[in-house]
Amino acid sequence: MLHTNKDFVLVYGDAFVDYIADDVTNTSFTKYLGGATINVAAGISRIGAPSALITITGDDETSEFVRSELKKEGVDLDYSIYAPEKRVSGVYVHLTEACERIFKDYIDETPDLQVTPEQLNEEAFQRASVFNICSGTMFHPTALETTRKAVELALKNDVMIAIDANIRPLRWSDEETCRNTIRSFFKSADILKLADEELLFLTETEDLQSGLDALKNMDIPIILVTVGENGTYAVLNGEIILVPTIEIEPVDTTGAGDAFMAGVLRYVHYNGLPSNQEQLIKCVSFANRLGAYASTKAGALTALPYYDEIKDLL
Repeated sequence: MLHTNKDFVLVYGDAFVDYIADDVTNTSFTKYLGGATINVAAGISRIGAPSALITITGDDETSEFVRSELKKEGVDLDYSIYAPEKRVSGVYVHLTEACERIFKDYIDETPDLQVTPEQLNEEAFQRASVFNICSGTMFHPTALETTRKAVELALKNDVMIAIDANIRPLRWSDEETCRNTIRSFFKSADILKLADEELLFLTETEDLQSGLDALKNMDIPIILVTVGENGTYAVLNGEIILVPTIEIEPVDTTGAGDAFMAGVLRYVHYNGLPSNQEQLIKCVSFANRLGAYASTKAGALTALPYYDEIKDLL
């Protein structure tokens, strides 16, 4: 393992809680950490790399639960914001008779309480090897402004920038605003990760090759397009390769993308940005296997692996 002179992978986004039904009666629920931001930050820590999270929490029991669980996961919260009146977002997840999950009720009591640009601490970026964002909060004006300021601080401090599109269409006022906002960050990206349907949506194309062609003029060093059981199309400086994944019997693919991203960020933290095909294949193969592993278990964060489970893959 190579050693980095940086302290952690830095992640920014919303804290989130899943209230998952205990059985198909959907009358009692167990609380879990949830959301892409949480999953990636905790997932990085679980597989043996340090992570830090910029988010905002309050003084209620749910916020205390989030902070406590993140600390148990080993996530650094030194640069997160505490605002007593903040209430962490959540979703109630019901179970059908076939034990399939349905996202039933979304709760956000304080949507306008976000980390502000002024609350960002530049020291966090000075210590970071790579900065990871997704589009989960970009629909909110304050969060969007904070994301832009965070990217500015990352660029100023020579921090690599990773973008995981992670699009949630229902949160946006319209498709065009969603598409244009997310694409505006591409010019700053060192790594761009998309699911295949996100690539087609953002590029307004109908097939993968056309979508990748549409990104060529963006000069993004590494583009990763996940295609489920078929693996990942990895693009390094315009050259496309398909990196296959392992064959599994999937149980729940909910956390697969977050596990994949955690694997990519771990690799980059310790080894730097892949600069040739051999390095890229090693990075993506590792991430593919983490995503596959997560798909063999139910849940999102609950399915993400620990270091002892994947150390032989390193």
